[in-house]
Amino acid sequence: MYYEDTYVVLPPDMQEKFVTQPELEEILHDLLVDMQDELPRDLQNLKTIPEQVQRLIKTVCDLDCGDRGTWQWYVVRLDK
Repeated sequence: MYYEDTYVVLPPDMQEKFVTQPELEEILHDLLVDMQDELPRDLQNLKTIPEQVQRLIKTVCDLDCGDRGTWQWYVVRLDK
C-alpha cells in the first residue's frame, strides 16, 4: 500500500512545489477564503472552508480562481 502524504502543487506561474497534505490544505484554505462568493457548484453546499478543502483534495485536482488563475495539485507516492 502507498501513502498519500506528498503533493505537487502547480500554481498559475507553473513553478511546481512539493508539499505535505497539511501544506496543501493551507494553500487551498487561503485560496477559498477569497472565493466564498464565487465557489464552484460542488462546494456551495458545504458550510465551512475545511469541509470545502477536504472535498477538493478528495474529488478534484484543480481549482479555477478566476483572476488568480488555475491551481492544480497531484498526489505523489514516494514510499511503500
